[in-house]
Amino acid sequence: MTKGPETRAKQAKNKKYMLVRYGRMNTLGLFEHHESTISKVRSRVVIKTHRGLELGHLVGRLASYRGGQFRLSAEQIIECYDDGDVDFSRGPMGKFIRYATSADVSEERHLRQIVREEMECCQNFIKEMNLPMKIVDAEHVFGGERIIFYFMSDGRVDFRDLVKKVAQEYQTRIEMRQIGSRDEAKLLGDVESCGQQCCCQRFLKHLKPVNMRMAKMQKATLDPAKISGYCGRLKCCLRYEDKNYTELKKRLPKKNTRVKTKQGLGKVMNTQILTQLVMVEYENGERKAVGIDEIEILPKSSAPDKKQNGGSKNKDKDRNDRPGRKDRPGRKDRPDRKDREDQGDRKGQEDREN
Repeated sequence: MTKGPETRAKQAKNKKYMLVRYGRMNTLGLFEHHESTISKVRSRVVIKTHRGLELGHLVGRLASYRGGQFRLSAEQIIECYDDGDVDFSRGPMGKFIRYATSADVSEERHLRQIVREEMECCQNFIKEMNLPMKIVDAEHVFGGERIIFYFMSDGRVDFRDLVKKVAQEYQTRIEMRQIGSRDEAKLLGDVESCGQQCCCQRFLKHLKPVNMRMAKMQKATLDPAKISGYCGRLKCCLRYEDKNYTELKKRLPKKNTRVKTKQGLGKVMNTQILTQLVMVEYENGERKAVGIDEIEILPKSSAPDKKQNGGSKNKDKDRNDRPGRKDRPGRKDRPDRKDREDQGDRKGQEDREN
């Protein structure tokens, strides 16, 4: 007897999931499990993903679990951990196998040592084949199913022959993944100019774009050497307060806006985003900083400028003084080509007679 759709939906609803971070790129995902309780201390777990067996870190506050079930929804996970950059619509990333033992952790250390030799071997093959690429890091999956090489290159590289050679050398599946300078910093970065570990390596899961507008809005120095991070790009920390700066800036009037305060009428000369102060220049030339709540923005005057009116009248007058098409000599008043030729012949005959 087959089970109906209601029974299947009920079984899917009763499944338990745990939140795990795994891999060199610190990927975050939900994994199905059948444990009755969740460990109350930081734990390593063995999970099965599409890449094979891997070691991961169990994450999430203990209050997020009840009876072994992770209670936060996908929207809450995105808001708490990744701020909207993770897609949980596909469901769980894999399955939980067991809690990691000391032997598993020891095996992971052994694989990290082997990875260095694998990187050197791959780099030697690259030199022999004269390929325009540089190996940055490598990851040997815990189960031994594959080796993932992370490389940098200015453009696209045909590495099919390279993959064949490395696969023959290690008798396993090889995967090549091209990364950028920010991903390189995430893999190899250590300490930044602030004295802390690189944010992309410590807690950031996704590297969002950072532009010069954020630095200008926060009144930060525009010296590239001071606002650039380990990767040579703009620092990720410029993005942390950008949302608050943008919201506060919307409350401030634009420059040269006409305003009214207790001291009279004036115009905006400058603004300060964090303090919400406006520098107002009054009609007598005096300048004073006023709070945003103490000013009244005046509507733009619809009356056109007098100089513009005078200029337009003079232009109309000059235009009227000019002769129109009707006053100009037309083609009918001009002698045609035949008349000009006859006049020339008569003039030449007169000259010969003389």
